[in-house]
This record gives sequence, structure tokens and C-alpha cells, in this order.
Amino acid sequence: MGWNSWDCYGAAVTEKEVRGNAEYMARHLKEAGWEYVVVDIQWYEPGAVSSAYRPFVPLEMDEYSRLIPAVNRFPSAQNGGGFKELSDYVHQLGLKFGIHIMRGIPRQAVHANTPLLGTSVRARDIAHPNSICPWNTDMYGIDVSKEGAQKYYHSLFDLYASWGVDFVKVDDIAASRLYGMHAEEIRLIRNAIDQCGREMVLSLSPGPAPLEQAGLFKETANMWRITDDFWDLWPLLYNMFERCEKWAEHADAGHWPDCDMLPLGHIGIRSVDGGATDRWTRFTKDEQRTMMTLWSIVRSPLMFGGELRDNDDWTLSLLTNPHVLHMLRTSSNAKQVFRRGNRVVWKAEAEDGGLYAALFNLRDEPADITVSLSELGLTGIHRQTDLWSGQDESLTKDCLTAALPPHASVLYKIN
Repeated sequence: MGWNSWDCYGAAVTEKEVRGNAEYMARHLKEAGWEYVVVDIQWYEPGAVSSAYRPFVPLEMDEYSRLIPAVNRFPSAQNGGGFKELSDYVHQLGLKFGIHIMRGIPRQAVHANTPLLGTSVRARDIAHPNSICPWNTDMYGIDVSKEGAQKYYHSLFDLYASWGVDFVKVDDIAASRLYGMHAEEIRLIRNAIDQCGREMVLSLSPGPAPLEQAGLFKETANMWRITDDFWDLWPLLYNMFERCEKWAEHADAGHWPDCDMLPLGHIGIRSVDGGATDRWTRFTKDEQRTMMTLWSIVRSPLMFGGELRDNDDWTLSLLTNPHVLHMLRTSSNAKQVFRRGNRVVWKAEAEDGGLYAALFNLRDEPADITVSLSELGLTGIHRQTDLWSGQDESLTKDCLTAALPPHASVLYKIN
């Protein structure tokens, strides 16, 4: 559970904005379990202005072919300090610090054939110039067969460990529009984390990750994207139900299918993705709650994408509901009970022997959603509690029924 700078600031977030969002999290969200503060892509690009990348521009890099923070955007990185001071500040707030990286080695390092730390080979010796990202020009892939390939990744994660990094999101690796997934580079990164002496969450992007590689993702990563970039558009949320149904069985302690960031609150400040710019989320309140319910019952990581300091009471309530977050942390074996047209029911097991049931209306008009207790695997008389309101409902012995507006949902705890 954390905040990521992409949905609101694209590639152009500044240290001041990161610190401000961290301070908000410490004051308003830490008690509810939110802890990661993640600087997304291109923190090494001095001239970044939005989510629209500037191709083939000079990047900040050290003498060993490793990208470092742009000092004009992250002043505490001066004199080779990297993210250490910013990370220390986040840790002082009782939170954890994360960064985004692209797989591979900077193209400018390869063109200049700069040295690599810990080996006599140089950048050009390990580069795979035909392995490129189709949407960003910063990097070449790495030829995993070459001497020095593993040592380069070791040097990267040793650097990140010295900065105090707790979370690394690696992009252009779980899926690619050109090459599919990059299994061998994933393994190099896993090895590099394991040897660096610091625990780090490994997050793989973008998606959709190939389902047939679930075993590899569970072996090497802590979370991996099951979708391409997710934005505040109903068709994207509608499609997530099918993705979640396929991936739910693979969620378990330490490794989680990732439904992507939550485009809630004030987003698009310096991001032009998602078909719009500076805005409050285009999801209706019913759609926002439906998204939070689905993400929580399948136990997806929750990474908030909006400018936290602008949150209204409604948005804050979505992020701090203790009953829903308890389900997120402690439930198990989430699965779709049925999908009948655009009427959908999910369930998950509660740690106390009870059951969670989520009823969704994916229709564009109001609908009654009904599920029998027998379909949920229950018999006898049960009490249902609405988790979003916290109110006990009536006893039931036959079925649950909810009259729901379009795109709305209800989430029950049943005992």
C-alpha cells in the first residue's frame, strides 16, 4: 500500500512534491497501513515536463553507467548523494521509499562506452541494442549471456541499497509490445536484489503479464502488472473483472498480481496519459468504490496515484476504511462465484471462519444482484455486515440481494 507519482506528475515529479506527499501519508494514512512512497519514471531526466517523454535527451549518469537523480529536480542529490537524503527523510516519517527504473543500460552509456563497476568490460560489451523499449528511448536491453551483465545489475542494486531504497518498480520487463516478457533479465534483477544486503519489494511492469508465466513471476517478484496502464475510464475497470478472475488463484503471501495504480483524487497535474490532463478522477463515486472493492477482495497491491494533499473527505474515506483494509490484509482464496451477464459475485475467506461477499452491477442501468447462500458455500442463518458503511444488516438464511445503481457494488462480511 503506497503512493506513486505517475498518475499526477508523470515523469516530472520533484523532490518537494515527493516530500509533501510523504508528509501527508505519515499524518493521514500511515495508521491505516499505507507506507510506500514511490518516485516513478525518469527521475534522472533534468528536463522532464510531463508524462510525454522527450526522446534521446541527455540523462544524469554516474561514472559507472548508472542513472542518478537530476539535481535540478531533486536538490538533495547534489554531490553524488543520490536518493539517500530523500530516502532518509521518508524513513524518518515511519514510511518506506521506492523508485522506478527501466530494464537495461542507458543508451548514452553504450554510445560513450563508459565503464561498469566491478568488471573490466564496458557498457557496449553487455548491451543488446536490438532489445529496445517501444515507448521510451532511455535504455538498451542487456545481453544476459555477456560477461559483466550480472555484475552491472549487482552494481545498480548495490547503489539503490546504499540509498536506502525499499521498493523497485522495473518497467518494460513483465510485458513488451515488441518482445513479450524478459525472463532472463528478471532473473538477473532477482539475483541482484538477493545479494545487495537490503530487502526490497520487486514490482514488474507493465502488463498484461502473460498468465502462462505465473510460476516465474511468483518465483522472482513480489508483484507484477496484469494490465497495461490503468486509467479512470469505465471500460478499463470493466475489463479488470476478467483479468482478476484469471489471476486470483496466484495471489499469496509475498507475491501478488497487480491491478495497477488507483487513479483517484486529483490526477493528471503533469500527466497527459489516460486521454485527459489536469482533473479529478472521472470515475463516479460508485465506480470508485467498485474499483476499491475489486482490488481489495483480490488482494492487489494498492498504489494511490493522485496528489494526496488535495484529497477530499470522500477520497480519504476510500483509503482508510478499516473493515475493507482488514479484508485486504487477512482474507484468502478469493474467487469469482459467478458472472451472469454483467451481474458478478466474488467471495473470499475470512480469517475468523466467516466469508466476504462482493456483489457487482457492471450494467449501465440499475439491477438487482442476488446470490444464494448455497452458491457461497454456506448453510444456516447468517448475519451480514456492510463493510463500507460498517452497519449490520438483517439476518439471512436463503440469499443475499442488493439493488445497485449502474457500475455499483456492495461488500459484505458474513458470519
